Amino acid sequence: MPKARRKFLLQSSGVVLALGAPGIARAASLVAVRVWPAAAYTRVTLESRRPLRATHFLIADPPRLVVDIHGLDMSAQLQQLVGKVRPNDPFIRDVRMAQYAPDVVRMVFDLKQKVQPQVFSLPPVAAYRNRLVFDLYPVGPDSLLTLADAAPRRPAAQAQRPDTLGDWLAEHRVSLEQPLRPQDGALPGGHSEPIPQARELPPRRDRRPARSVLVMLDPGHGGEDPGATGPSGVHEKDMVLLIGHQLRELIERTPNMRVAMTRDSDFFVPLWMRVEKAQRANADLFTSIHADGWYTPYARGASVFCLSERGASSAEARVMAQQENAADAVGGIDINARDYQLAKVLLDMSTTAQINASLKMAEPTLRRMGQIVHLHSRQVQQAGFVVLKSPTVPSMLVETAFISNPEEEARLQTPRYRAQVARAILEGLREYLSTHPPLARRRTMV
Repeated sequence: MPKARRKFLLQSSGVVLALGAPGIARAASLVAVRVWPAAAYTRVTLESRRPLRATHFLIADPPRLVVDIHGLDMSAQLQQLVGKVRPNDPFIRDVRMAQYAPDVVRMVFDLKQKVQPQVFSLPPVAAYRNRLVFDLYPVGPDSLLTLADAAPRRPAAQAQRPDTLGDWLAEHRVSLEQPLRPQDGALPGGHSEPIPQARELPPRRDRRPARSVLVMLDPGHGGEDPGATGPSGVHEKDMVLLIGHQLRELIERTPNMRVAMTRDSDFFVPLWMRVEKAQRANADLFTSIHADGWYTPYARGASVFCLSERGASSAEARVMAQQENAADAVGGIDINARDYQLAKVLLDMSTTAQINASLKMAEPTLRRMGQIVHLHSRQVQQAGFVVLKSPTVPSMLVETAFISNPEEEARLQTPRYRAQVARAILEGLREYLSTHPPLARRRTMV
């Protein structure tokens, strides 16, 4: 292709189809193209029947990412990528593409800000074939660990209210005397029932500022990783995100508690990054929210899991951990990235003290869940869940239902049941905190 013609194609604002380019029969055919925009990063995925190879470079002014995809020719399937870039994408303004050379497509991403790209290939796994992935992260220190509003401030009236640890415990013991009623659920309009607020105390000179508890909520799966899928096609990632949002609202209305989320929209977060986010935010508690999928539609009920040092507590718990730990392979991570290599060290640092604290947190949560739903196991289960491998943060994984069970899949789709689950988890956390107050703020691990 002449140089002038090539330059023209790259500067064009639209999509150019280079008809008649040689080698079309030899090029890989695309199965799907997907774009996952989020505040943390945007992911672009090209799924193909044969592996694709890509090289890339950045142009500074204006910011652009140029990707040359080898083994690919222009097609109507690839052209769909242009229409999938949303106007509110935080990183991508537009995308242009052209047949740069035989079997090579050049894609130019016009960017809204400078990015730190990761471009990598993934082999077939689960329902996916070969994938070529472009992850566009914001530029900056720890760009892969960006925590947007990790610890939101409470309203000024509450944030300035003085408290002693004794007052904090007294308030929570009082509030915990109010029983959780199974009929409590969503109010008209889909809003959860308010949690009774602790009484206001008159200020005293000798009181210290409130020591609020930071809870890190972790809605499982997301983005490329749908999690388990119910009989009618409902995805686990969507149901647990809705529960996470409702639980966040409840925590935000609870005195002396704050909340952060590993994800608050539909994008993929690697397991190690979920753990690292809790560490970097100095979270006091970590709760991962899931909905089981099983091989038959008859399994039912809720479960609560913690990490195990000595193997799984049951064969079923071991299988559940294997399923959840497969999220990284399904969602897709660059196993050669430096951050991933460092994470392997972090994930081997869990301590006996952390596991014991996790079990104490999980037990009241399981009891509260048992007040509203059938329990699949009446004992806290243990297995080697990667997402629970925090060295210092008490962590539990709550399986809210079996989404593979038609009745429980339908129940998960109701705001009432999701509100009941969110409230049960909160009451379990508060019961744990009433006898195990948080320690002094730990230093951020690096």
